[in-house]
Amino acid sequence: MLKSMTGFGRTEVTLPDKKVTVEIKSLNSKNSDIYLKLPMIYREKEAGIRKLISEKLERGKIECSLYVELNEGISSSTLNEELIKDFYTRLKSISGELGIKEDEPLLSAILRLPEALKTTKTEPGEEEWAGIISGLEEALEELDRFRIQEGQAMKEDIEKRTSLILKSLEKVEPFEKQRIQKLRDKFNQGLNELKLSEDCDKNRFEQEIIYYIEKMDFTEEKIRLKNHCLFFTETMNQPVSNGKKLVFISQEMGREINTLGSKAMDADIQKLVVEMKDELEKIKELLLNVL
Repeated sequence: MLKSMTGFGRTEVTLPDKKVTVEIKSLNSKNSDIYLKLPMIYREKEAGIRKLISEKLERGKIECSLYVELNEGISSSTLNEELIKDFYTRLKSISGELGIKEDEPLLSAILRLPEALKTTKTEPGEEEWAGIISGLEEALEELDRFRIQEGQAMKEDIEKRTSLILKSLEKVEPFEKQRIQKLRDKFNQGLNELKLSEDCDKNRFEQEIIYYIEKMDFTEEKIRLKNHCLFFTETMNQPVSNGKKLVFISQEMGREINTLGSKAMDADIQKLVVEMKDELEKIKELLLNVL
């Protein structure tokens, strides 16, 4: 099973005096990077929220936001009456000294001052906090379902591309015998151009041909590449998502393809190698978003 690191979850928690909306989204990242946007009254619960998120989501660039909407008739702010009266008395005195008309809206100006309102910070009770945690867990489950759904689509695409790599590998075989004959012809042509064909030691010539054939042989690379592809598919079908392991296997696949290409010395095989590299690069791009 594959899981994407991209996901989104949202839920609403209805409390007696407010409604709390929980939103959480994640993007791909090598590590677990958690960013929280919390109202002031929930700041001291930050450590607990971080722990819950890291346990559920494991990895990714994660952003969690809590939005509070108070019910009608309920306010978290009250007027700072003493300060307002003090401001009003002082400003009225100053306006008299400066000759400013008394009908100027002093009160509205005072109310715009940040100190005019007092925010009452109330600690969330156990019942309220339990409701918010329950809402957070629901949002995390929704995000996880999103990850699984997107991961399944990615898995189908990756399986298709892995299959194309194996098909290209099978197409290499018909060109192998031609490659050996081409090598013989190339050496013979070189000898003829140098006018050394009559003086050439046939046994030594055959030994040189065998030496180069052994040096250019890529049977082991073909076997290892096939095994890596099969192991890659097997790992994708495991019950848990193994993104980091799949990245490592894809790197091994790339090494075998590169070695095969360097040993090929044949235009037709090189074309197949290019096709395999192209499919592998697309697989690697998808793996960047796999958990």
